Amino acid sequence: MNAIYKREVKSYFHSFIGWLFLAAMLLMMGIYFTFYNILNGYPNISYVLQGVVFLFLFAFPILTMRSFAEERKLKTDQLILTAPISIGKIVLGKYLALLTVFVIPIVVASIAIVVLSFFGDFQVGVSFTALFGFFLYGALGLAIGIFVSSLTESIVISAVLTFIVLFLGYVMPGICSMASPTGNMLTKILSAFDTISRFDRMLIGSFYVPSAVYFLSLSLLFLFFTVQSIEKRRYSISGNGWKPYAFQYGMTVTTIALTVIVNILVGHLPERMISFDVTSNRLYTLTEDTKDFVAGLIEDITIYALVNEEYKDNNLDTTLRKIEDLSDNVKVIYVDPATNPRFYANYTETEPSSNSLIVTGPARSRVIDYNDIYAYEYYSYYEYQITGYDGEGQIIAAMTYVATDDMPKIYVIDGHEELALEGEFSQTIQKKNIAYETLSLLQTDAIPEDAQAIIINAPVRDYSEDDVDKILAYLEKGGNMILITAWTDEALPNFERLLDYYGVSLTDGIILESDKDKYYAEIPYFLFPQIAYDEITESVYETSVFMPYAQGLLYDEAASNDVLYTLLLSSSANSYSKAYQDADFEIMTDFKKAQGDKEGPFAMALKASKSTESGMASNAVFVASELFFTQDADSIVPGNNVKFFGGMIDAFVEHKSSILIPVKYYSTALSFTTNAVTIVGTLSILAIPVSCLIVGFVIWWRRRKK
Repeated sequence: MNAIYKREVKSYFHSFIGWLFLAAMLLMMGIYFTFYNILNGYPNISYVLQGVVFLFLFAFPILTMRSFAEERKLKTDQLILTAPISIGKIVLGKYLALLTVFVIPIVVASIAIVVLSFFGDFQVGVSFTALFGFFLYGALGLAIGIFVSSLTESIVISAVLTFIVLFLGYVMPGICSMASPTGNMLTKILSAFDTISRFDRMLIGSFYVPSAVYFLSLSLLFLFFTVQSIEKRRYSISGNGWKPYAFQYGMTVTTIALTVIVNILVGHLPERMISFDVTSNRLYTLTEDTKDFVAGLIEDITIYALVNEEYKDNNLDTTLRKIEDLSDNVKVIYVDPATNPRFYANYTETEPSSNSLIVTGPARSRVIDYNDIYAYEYYSYYEYQITGYDGEGQIIAAMTYVATDDMPKIYVIDGHEELALEGEFSQTIQKKNIAYETLSLLQTDAIPEDAQAIIINAPVRDYSEDDVDKILAYLEKGGNMILITAWTDEALPNFERLLDYYGVSLTDGIILESDKDKYYAEIPYFLFPQIAYDEITESVYETSVFMPYAQGLLYDEAASNDVLYTLLLSSSANSYSKAYQDADFEIMTDFKKAQGDKEGPFAMALKASKSTESGMASNAVFVASELFFTQDADSIVPGNNVKFFGGMIDAFVEHKSSILIPVKYYSTALSFTTNAVTIVGTLSILAIPVSCLIVGFVIWWRRRKK
């Protein structure tokens, strides 16, 4: 076998075919690599491999067509049929030679992964898993090619048939969709030949065992077919009668049956045994809070996925199956909208999008629209990028909602040009199963009795005295308040009464930092505050939050005997506050401290607990930045500002069952200099592929002249 392996490897690199294959593979990899990873900063190579895999349809037929067809045409196969060596070793030697040629571009890609890991939060585990899937897919393609080559003596027929088989596996999802959009027995049979979908499962950030078993088992099966194909001709030459054929057919049927059984058994294993999260930030791994909650369920919960199971979202399906495996009280059912188009009407009036979920419990239900499963960053109305995965968070929030009748309520004050709570922040309230609504003080006589807290989010127009009196009356009864201040040079005397109630006031300027480690993007008022430990900050204590355009919160503990203060966020001792009238921050370039600027440190977020005449404590959290609780600010420290917001809600809202699983954000984009882009692009698209072509041409030319 070793001699055959060496001979085959030499034949590929002593001809132009091997070098042409390398040049084509490396060129396509280089183009996609430069576009996705270098120019657009994608933190893994899944997109590269997904683009390159189409080349298999053309490259593998050419690479494998000579394996046995040419030897059969030249009659040198007679030596194989009569050689004192097993057919299995001959086939394996040729196959390993093909794999050796194929592995060279994979080694180059592996080097690229290692290099990219030095340029940021590159998803090494995801990339190597995708590369392993790429190798397995290619190994199956080569096994198919070598089998087809053993069936004919025409290299052209071998190449065409191999292309057809590989092409069918590549387009099989579309064929299944055309055969039956709703799915039936025919599509289940056809899906057994769907190779591309199984490859795609290896690209999403999890090592999917059924895909690996599928590729490995079918590769071995086609190698077995190749051996049997050659053995059949050997039997016909030896003339030993029908017994060898009977044994051969029996072995073939047995091997096919074993392959089918193995794949079926692996596919029916629990999700925790077949899918392993390889993302660096554990995107698809269930948290301990989820495991504890689901394992402790008493009531039955059913989750309906509104999609034909053939077209399910693999990420979401993985999460659903892992949750289902945790408890016998959880059941996941796929409902095909094509066969049951009005199923959703039992739970909601509005038709959810495909892949949406309906979570039902004993008394109530909740719809999770598929658009809420992922977090997005929008560049325009039509352009956006998926930035995070929230499948676990949305599902667990819905499950806790339907499993309990506990539904506390908070009110968001409106009517003074306050900011609306954006996506993840409003979803945080919903995921904690808290009812909230906006409240206009003009249209009510008092804060409702069921309010466990009120939120005042950065008003820029002053409150009326009557508005403030209503709020103070609520606070005097032990009410809770979250107050975010806005950066404005307009006087808000009535609004300031709410701060003064707790002995708090604001600086008349914006905080700037002198320490470069404390701010972002060379802008000294884009701050990373110091975080003090508290129940509110516990989830972000060892990380960072981002607070732009922050003011300072002033308070005097000694002068406020009835108020207990807890510092949450603060600036450093090297910070200072620059007054509005002294600077235009939008055009300012010199941020040096000037005479009259107030010296830090400053409180930037503060918790206050005040003893009231009613005998109940009134609690408040003050945050001195109107942009702190916005999507843009949160994207700088993905999810941390949202976690801080969730901590505030938890501190004020009494809840029997509150589990918040925040959005799990993808890695941030890589960043390269113009020189790096030029160098990498030149090497990957021009230098390396062209070098392979030149070497191959020189070798071919020398052999031609001999």
